[in-house]
Amino acid sequence: MTYLMQFLLVAFVLLIPMSCQQSKSSIQSKENKESKVAATPASMASDTLKKVVKTAAQWKGELTDLEYNVLREKGTERPNTGDLLKEKSAGVFTCRGCQLPLFSSETKFESGTGWPSFYQPINDVHVTEETDNKYGWNRVEVLCARCDGHLGHVFNDGPKPTGLRYCINSVSLDFVKE
Repeated sequence: MTYLMQFLLVAFVLLIPMSCQQSKSSIQSKENKESKVAATPASMASDTLKKVVKTAAQWKGELTDLEYNVLREKGTERPNTGDLLKEKSAGVFTCRGCQLPLFSSETKFESGTGWPSFYQPINDVHVTEETDNKYGWNRVEVLCARCDGHLGHVFNDGPKPTGLRYCINSVSLDFVKE
């Protein structure tokens, strides 16, 4: 046998299992994506949220200076100053800018940080996340998915079952008692 034929035979023997493995993982990946899509109710689809778009003047006319600073300019209220920090009633925390339901009182917990903390949103599509590297920190910013209002940040040091801590500014929320 010539060297070329030996090389082709060896290459063929080595490449067939690799291509089968790639094909298998592509199929599994496709199946996983399809099962996630199938498991997602239509009410959770991101296209069900109609964006709220307003000018800076409109926002300033509707929000206090502090609310505007936090929601529209990505500011932060001072710790332990928010009116919802100690809220323990049953109800829903909504976006102060557009009233979208964001967090349930059932997922609120005392984190000791000085801001209301939750371990999960009411619906994952009601919040969006963006990388925030301001001030040299590597954090994940949390925004209202409908009006793009800044809510706070999410960290990986929360309680079970999610292990997440959504650290949210009181001033970016309203509370609706049950």
